[in-house]
Formats: sequence, structure tokens, C-alpha cells
Amino acid sequence: MKPGWIFPIAATLMAGISVPAQAATLQITMDNLVISPAEASAKVGDTIEWINRDVFVHTATARNGDFDVNMPAKKTVTSVLKQAGTTEYYCRFHPNMKAKLTVAP
Repeated sequence: MKPGWIFPIAATLMAGISVPAQAATLQITMDNLVISPAEASAKVGDTIEWINRDVFVHTATARNGDFDVNMPAKKTVTSVLKQAGTTEYYCRFHPNMKAKLTVAP
């Protein structure tokens, strides 16, 4: 056997293997009683970092019941997206704080 024969075989075998996409992390911020971004997109399996920069407690409450995240003042909370769809959400304590999240499969 010639030295180096294994590399072309290994490269050929590896070319047929697909690597799943890594989940992303999306940051959504509550600051000065505003949710930013007001519209966000993500995929199932992605993580959301809910960042509360206010001195007030906030929630991210989905109008369709998909999620209800409680965010203590000056804290960051994470959640993983489990379901596809478009959801409008708001803060239960400050209903004027509204946003929309679109989750792709």
C-alpha cells in the first residue's frame, strides 16, 4: 500500500455526510418599556435570550398561548423554541409592549 491512500477514501466518505445546522441564539430586549426588535424571525430549536434592562418585571406572553416567559428586572432568561408559526406577544404588566415572533420549522 502506498502512503497517503487513506485520505482520498476518507474524504470521499465524509463528503456524503450532512452536518445539521447549529441552533442560533436570538436576543430580544426589553428596555425603556419597549421590546426590540419588534419583529423577529427564528427557527425551531433556536434559543431566545430575553434581556430585561428595565427596573420593572416583564413577561413575553404569546397571545395564542405558545409561551409565557417571566423576566425579573435587570435579568436575562432563556427559552428554546419548540414550535413553528407566527406569534404576537406582549408584556402582561405593560400591555402596550407588543412584538411578533415568526418561527420557521
